[in-house]
Amino acid sequence: MAPYMNHFNLLQTISLLYFFFTLTSIGSSLSHDEECSALFQFKQSLIHQDDEALCGASWFQTFHSWKPTNNASDAGFDCCSWYGVECSNDHEYVHVISLDLSERSLCGLINSNSTLFSLVHLQRLNLAFNYFYESQIPSEIAHLKQLRSLNLSHSGFSGQVPNEISQLMLLSSLALSGNSLNLHNPSGFKNLVQNLTGLEELHLSGVDISSSVPHFLANFSSLRSIRLQNCLLQDEFPAAIFQLHKLKILDLSFNTNLIGAFVEFRNSSSLEIVNLRYTSFSGILPESISNPKNLTVLCLTNCSFSGHIPGSLSNMTQLTKLALGGNKFAGFVPSLVSLSKLVALELSDSRFDKGVLPNWLGMMAELNELVAYDMDIIGEIPAFLANLTKLSNVAIGRNSFTGHIPSWLFNLTQLSFIDLQRNQLQGPISSSFSNLKSLQLLDFEYNNFSGSVILDMFLGLDKLETLVLGHNMISLAATNNYTNSTLPELKILALSTCNLKEFPAFLRFQNKMELLFLNRNKIDGMVPVWIWNNSKETLHAVDLSHNSITGFQQHPQFLPWSRLQIFLIKNNQLQGKLPIPPQTTVVYVASDNNLTGEIPPLICELKSLRALSLTSNNMSGHLPPCVGKLSNSLVLLDLSINNFQGIMMNEFMHGSLLEYIDLSKNQFTGELPRSLTNCTNLEFLNLGDNSFHDGFPSWLGNLPNLQVLSLRANKFYGLIQSSTTVSSQFPKLRIIDLSNNNFNGQLHPKYFQTWNSMKSFYDGESIESFTSTEPYTMTIIQKGFRTEHQHILNIFTAIKLSSNHFEGEIPLSLKDLRGLQALDLSNNHFTGGVLPSLGYLKNLQVLDLSQNNLSGEIPKELLQLNILSIFNVSFNNLDGRIPQGNQFATFENDSYMGNLQLCGRPLSKECQSSKASRLPPTSNTYESESLLPNEIIDWIFVSCGVGSGLVFGIVIGNFLYERYRDRFTKMKDRWIRRPLHSIRRNQGSGGVIASRSKGKEKA
Repeated sequence: MAPYMNHFNLLQTISLLYFFFTLTSIGSSLSHDEECSALFQFKQSLIHQDDEALCGASWFQTFHSWKPTNNASDAGFDCCSWYGVECSNDHEYVHVISLDLSERSLCGLINSNSTLFSLVHLQRLNLAFNYFYESQIPSEIAHLKQLRSLNLSHSGFSGQVPNEISQLMLLSSLALSGNSLNLHNPSGFKNLVQNLTGLEELHLSGVDISSSVPHFLANFSSLRSIRLQNCLLQDEFPAAIFQLHKLKILDLSFNTNLIGAFVEFRNSSSLEIVNLRYTSFSGILPESISNPKNLTVLCLTNCSFSGHIPGSLSNMTQLTKLALGGNKFAGFVPSLVSLSKLVALELSDSRFDKGVLPNWLGMMAELNELVAYDMDIIGEIPAFLANLTKLSNVAIGRNSFTGHIPSWLFNLTQLSFIDLQRNQLQGPISSSFSNLKSLQLLDFEYNNFSGSVILDMFLGLDKLETLVLGHNMISLAATNNYTNSTLPELKILALSTCNLKEFPAFLRFQNKMELLFLNRNKIDGMVPVWIWNNSKETLHAVDLSHNSITGFQQHPQFLPWSRLQIFLIKNNQLQGKLPIPPQTTVVYVASDNNLTGEIPPLICELKSLRALSLTSNNMSGHLPPCVGKLSNSLVLLDLSINNFQGIMMNEFMHGSLLEYIDLSKNQFTGELPRSLTNCTNLEFLNLGDNSFHDGFPSWLGNLPNLQVLSLRANKFYGLIQSSTTVSSQFPKLRIIDLSNNNFNGQLHPKYFQTWNSMKSFYDGESIESFTSTEPYTMTIIQKGFRTEHQHILNIFTAIKLSSNHFEGEIPLSLKDLRGLQALDLSNNHFTGGVLPSLGYLKNLQVLDLSQNNLSGEIPKELLQLNILSIFNVSFNNLDGRIPQGNQFATFENDSYMGNLQLCGRPLSKECQSSKASRLPPTSNTYESESLLPNEIIDWIFVSCGVGSGLVFGIVIGNFLYERYRDRFTKMKDRWIRRPLHSIRRNQGSGGVIASRSKGKEKA
């Protein structure tokens, strides 16, 4: 026993020694002189002398008073007089208790060895709004046990939030917002705050929390401010938190997976700001919402609230900002005239009874911002808005306003944001806009404005940042007499379809451009060389599509814009080699030009590339093998209609993101690369019109998302594998084109049984309407922005096996494909009869069985095909009477020629019997009336359109709207804006989602 006691005493002694050593090492016994020395060492560690140019003037002003001292009694050198430093008043034991260096342009690295953590008497530490990039918050922060307030917001910290912060149990204020921080442990948020029961401020906006909000926060009775904006919160928000007596600020915005509902509000509530925008809160607004008498901001934009707006809203007399748009509210908006302090009102895109703006708006004398998008408002812009003399932001786009721009608008001299986009306004654009000296944004796109517009009237507005005039019927004119000192610093310029004939000369002086759209004009010739020198560090998107540009002066091998994400120059007359964009590029479209040469291997360095389209050029050569490696970033690859040759790249990677591949109309040879099986997201594959030489790639049937497959006009050969040996092949296939190959043999009677996506019956969209819209468009999504992911081509299904050597009978399993709209088995060696069961395919609009060896009669069951537009059984061995009635009354002689034994209309050969085949009584089993019209359309055109007609207008239009929505609609979000960190943090998780559209616009 004694030895064990001796060991225990020894361990106890070692523990005490370690404790005292630890106290000394963390500075618990630091003298005041030593604290000053520690501060000076902290300052020295932030930046090296060689890097001083990285910091601004504030850095040097801050530390000008920070000088080393050996004499603490000398007040001139005492660190208590240094900028941002506060000491205790205890004359016997003076200690540094506060350090506030916020917004001083500090830069450098803070690590675990920093002497900052030896200042154990610190009660307040504020390093917010600085530049400590690549720094993590060291766990040594736990040494500062006396901290009451910790503010590290917007200072470039990254990595995991250390759980050691939970040991700072005296904290009343914790602010880490605006950093690339995370709490990825599922219990990370809970563990971080559960001991901080005295918290008054909890500000973690932009921190990736990715968990629910712990219910125990409702017991933190001291909480006054909660800011958890854009934290990836999920599950249900604890409603009891709304009832915390001291809570004044609650900001949960931009947490789209956070659900919840309002509770009844107490009269004693202290709430002043409630921001739930872009969450999934739902339910109704209770009448008690007016009980918090001090509520000044209520922002519920883009939630899922429903019901009527409570009349008690008019009692919230302290409200200054009210945003209700993007919900499911119904009925009328109650009069808000009593809200005399209201300066910002947003009502967009709800289910209000619509038609006009309510006239009580004209009595809101203090109103500064009015946002009323997507409210189906008709008529002219109401004159009562002229009473709003303090109006600064007016955003009433995406309605149906008509008439001219009212003259009284130019009396509102404080206007800084005017958004009238996507209305039906007409007439000239008045030169009086030059009088609005505060104007920062003007958006008139997609209206009916006409006439000549002198661009110079806008270039005298020195605050103007965004000018959008595209998609009207105007012609822009400008002078060439510009100097840099007389021009505004534009960030967004969109002059699409403005009849421009050259690059506007004033652009040579613009150095802060972010978006430049000059597409669909009449610009010809070369891109001027000065364009490469402008906005090198700021330009994100350039669209020069649909002009007559022939090339670049001083053709660059690399495009010089270091932050470029979008470069569109399709539908021009570009010649020469393909320029390489910067590595930041997301979308690169140079289709429909005259480019020549090979694809340079440097294209493989574009690790952020999501869409690459070089279709319809004269490019040639072999593809760089590394293009396949881009499949981990690319979603769309379109190299169709060129002269590429050789084998197809064979380096498609596991985890491939590719959804769309079109290599049609080239000269590729050899076998298909088996690495295509790694492209499990692939939906569209068009390899038609090449010289591939391979058997049928049945292994493609294992791709779970493949919906379109075209192998037409190649040298594929042999049998097509029977589905009896494969449990599930092509489960989502909607269009398959194997025409003009050398396939042979019989099709198994059950071959089509696994093609489940063709079995669903579709009733409503004709082929003609399909071909008049975009059959396949994609929305490239990046930086966290997201749109609805819809199914591809779910209105069209087709099988084309023509011009091969198939034989035997037509497979019976075709009768199960009730959604089939087009079937082409022509120019083969099929025998037997025409299947009566084809009459069950009520969606069928195209049926071509010509040039086979079919015999027997045309089944009268085909009369049930009420929307059949194309029918061809010519050059077979059919006999008997042609069925009469319904769609068969519309078919001409050429549908039946080459069948010598057929008779009856429309042929001149009469049948011996006067009774022709007519439609039999239809059983209820197959009775289903289609709504599709009886138009005649060549479905082959549809297939070709799908195969090579990918339209990037909607691709890029949707991308740009989502990616730069905050810039285009700046006035809408000005007073409750998504933090910059939310954009920056999502850069790391940028994704790509495809969205299908039926819009006709091609950019």
